[in-house]
Amino acid sequence: MGVVSMASMVPVEQQITALETQFATLFEHSNVNPDVAYEDRIHDLNQLQKALKCHYKALVDALSQDYGHRSDTDTLIADILPCFQMLRYTKRKLKRWMRPSSRSTGLLLTPASVKVHYQPLGVVGIVVPWNFPVTLSIIPLMTALAAGNRVMLKLSEFTPNTNIVLKAMLGDAFPTEQVCVVDGEAAVASAFCKLPFDHLLFTGSTEVGKKVMEAASANLTPVTLELGGKSPVIVAPDIDPALAADRMLFGKNLNAGQICVAPDFVFVPEDSLEPFVEALRAKWQAAYPKGINSKDRTAIINDRQFSRLESLIDTSREISATVIHLAEPAIDRGTRKMALHLVVNPPADSAVMQQEIFGPILPIITYKDVHDVVSTLHRQPRPLALYVMTFDKDFQQHVIKHTHSGSLAINDTVVHVAVDDAPFGGVGASGMGSYYGIEGFRTFSHAKTVFTRGKINPGKLLTPPYGKWWQTLMLKLFLR
Repeated sequence: MGVVSMASMVPVEQQITALETQFATLFEHSNVNPDVAYEDRIHDLNQLQKALKCHYKALVDALSQDYGHRSDTDTLIADILPCFQMLRYTKRKLKRWMRPSSRSTGLLLTPASVKVHYQPLGVVGIVVPWNFPVTLSIIPLMTALAAGNRVMLKLSEFTPNTNIVLKAMLGDAFPTEQVCVVDGEAAVASAFCKLPFDHLLFTGSTEVGKKVMEAASANLTPVTLELGGKSPVIVAPDIDPALAADRMLFGKNLNAGQICVAPDFVFVPEDSLEPFVEALRAKWQAAYPKGINSKDRTAIINDRQFSRLESLIDTSREISATVIHLAEPAIDRGTRKMALHLVVNPPADSAVMQQEIFGPILPIITYKDVHDVVSTLHRQPRPLALYVMTFDKDFQQHVIKHTHSGSLAINDTVVHVAVDDAPFGGVGASGMGSYYGIEGFRTFSHAKTVFTRGKINPGKLLTPPYGKWWQTLMLKLFLR
């Protein structure tokens, strides 16, 4: 595995030159061996699994250092376990995924055969965010390797300790010409996205995603954008507010809400507001008996993000929205820990309703008619995830048929991302393309149609000169 050193003393120009050199190496080796046998791909996945087993405890410690404090269990559940699960699943399914797919030629082209072969694209670029730097590097990496590609990973500058472990781990598993890990700040990230990859996967904000897509367009590099947005929760009238609160809190508490699919705001019936708030308070305090000092409470990643969240809370108070914090003390600037803050009925144009929150703040919007909520969602950008809490089968179907979102979870939050056998991706402002499972394999593969004609060629009956009686008959037969 190659590592492009982005030490602070290295000039940016030198960093970018090293980046381009490493890409050229990967590209050259990809052309020398444009296809990779099944046995070699399985070997790569086994190597990755072995390396992850050796290093995952170090990754847990490193992530906690990068955050100031991150719950070990948060990391194990959300960053380590999904990688092992997806590795086992991918190895089990890979042979079937690689098998050429037989297609119909249709009567006009008979006799012949058509098969679709899934061929490696070549060199895949992966831009990794800071919130889940293990899962969001290893799962795309393993999928790209399963598809037979070579890979460059751009890690976040906000997780330096985790980056060190990831470099060591991948260095144990792969040679320089197969996997390259890059870190560095904005200039390096920009140069990375301008490289002529065969595919580029970016996970991050919608605004940065637009810049990534613009950079990739110069080389016509296809992109998969896993973006964020504001993922809403609909609490329907039929469900117990306490049950809805319970089902929602895990998704909002995990990683202190620093998740692209975390519940971002919630619609609640007017007459359920008070019991819903009290249920949130009771269940939050039960989860964290020592409040923000509980060892299971993850900190905010850095001062910049912490200040942004504080500003959202302060701005909400300034516009006279009701702000309720669920623990005392609610905020500790020294440790960057924050209790869940509820903001009741903020204006639609307020900062907390316009920006992706990405932290422990939850706006609550009351409603009278739940169908008005669906109409409201039609006027908003399409989210990465939509959550609905209801046991009403008719309303479940109404939401499925009348809303757009990257994914939809009914009576739960966030955990749908752990499904190995289903695509994960956004729609509209929340992204494009998807990966995980067979969709991920096909994202990182070229579906090449192979048409084969034998010795018999009826197609010659339709070649010039035209106007023969059998050509007229054949056209009449098919043009109907």
